[in-house]
Amino acid sequence: MTAATTIVSRAKRRVRDPAATRETILEAASNLLAKDGPEGVSLSAVAHLAAVNRGTAYQHFETRERLIAATVQWVSDKLFRAVFGDPEILGERPVEEVDPALMTERLCDFAMENPDLCRVWLQQVLASPDPQEDPFWREYAGSFARFAKTPLAEPGIDVEVLSVVNLAGVFFWPILARAHAVTAQQRLELSRRFSDEVLRLSLFGTMRSQSFPQIVARVKPGKDQDEA
Repeated sequence: MTAATTIVSRAKRRVRDPAATRETILEAASNLLAKDGPEGVSLSAVAHLAAVNRGTAYQHFETRERLIAATVQWVSDKLFRAVFGDPEILGERPVEEVDPALMTERLCDFAMENPDLCRVWLQQVLASPDPQEDPFWREYAGSFARFAKTPLAEPGIDVEVLSVVNLAGVFFWPILARAHAVTAQQRLELSRRFSDEVLRLSLFGTMRSQSFPQIVARVKPGKDQDEA
């Protein structure tokens, strides 16, 4: 079943529920945004894909620009929940309580399953007047900023550059991975390969390796690799 078929099927089952209607419209818009970029998003096209009339779409989003902005925020919320958890109950986390390996794995896994959506989201956020207005970017870059101020980090970290480098790599790796992975298990294995390498680069770039012995043990080459 395609994404478009799923959206139409949900719309046919939907009762008069403004919240559900808005969700269906945003899901349709996210599919068009991922497929064709911002140029492919119009209220008419989204209404057609969401199986709602155009007037209903205009009731929720008065302009194309507002629809695109809301869609980017919708994707940001999904990213946030997948990587960090529920934003409604999550306060500013102490750096010492953050598991960098788990956070990296969750980000890589989400990107592997939603590659086009992630890349479009990143492009839209980086091109926006203030990326800090985006919830996921604010927390992702903010977590690096908090980390950089602790004794756990190497000095002189450029948080903004580090955030862009990490996200660009994570969101573009699936292009290669999905071209060579047939099954979900193969995609998961390729996701883990990438997350391990991100952690290895961090250990010898931004993180004091002696402070993270568990991650050192995880990414340390095995005996066979050492002898190769």
